[in-house]
This record gives sequence, structure tokens and C-alpha cells, in this order.
Amino acid sequence: MSIGSEFKEFAMKGNVIDLAVGVIIGAAFGKIVSSFVGDVVMPPLGVLIGGINFSDLAISVGTDPKGAPVLLKYGAFLQTVFDFLIIAVVIFIAVKGINKLKTPPPAPVDAPPPRQEVLLEQIRDALVKR
Repeated sequence: MSIGSEFKEFAMKGNVIDLAVGVIIGAAFGKIVSSFVGDVVMPPLGVLIGGINFSDLAISVGTDPKGAPVLLKYGAFLQTVFDFLIIAVVIFIAVKGINKLKTPPPAPVDAPPPRQEVLLEQIRDALVKR
């Protein structure tokens, strides 16, 4: 089997195509979450804290050889952490829902036998003992 035909067989498997679709949707979802965090969540949070714009939060650690300040942008890092947390929660909820759909319903508990059968079994057991 040639490398080309092996690759074609590999690439056309359902799992590879599903993975590619998942990656594309995940990238788009990541952009949506980043916009949600940066444009919806962080501005009100900054106002509540005291008019702080998180993307502007930084610590100057010196200057580079050209004289430009070198900044440690921890505000952008905080925004990325919020992005991650929101994506992690949504993925957790989605996986939990999918797993709930996959698990079979619990087997029904058998009803106890009718009283007549229990009495007949007791009579049978008593006769066997004789």
C-alpha cells in the first residue's frame, strides 16, 4: 500500500474528520469567549473595582536598549485566565451532559414475587427437608 493511499485512508476516517470539525468549532468558540470576557465581563468588573481597565494593568520592569518601557502585563494575563475558566466550565457542562446521555438508565428493580409463590416455595422447602 502506498503512502498516499494510507494517508487518504487515515484522513478519511470518521474520527479524524470529527476532530478537525471540533478544532475549528473550538477556535471559533474561543474567539467568542475572548470577546465576551474582554468586552462584557471585564469592563463592569473594572468599574466595580474602581474604574480599572484590566488590559492596562502592568508593572514596569525597566527599559529596553531603545528606551521603551518593558512591561509585565498581568492585566492581560488575568483576562486570559478568565477566558480559560469560562471555556473550562462550558466544556465541563457539555461533557457532563453528553455523558449523561450515554449512560443507560438504571435497570428496573424486580418486584417481589407474589405471596402465593412465597408460600408455595416454603411448602416445597419444608417437604424437601422431610
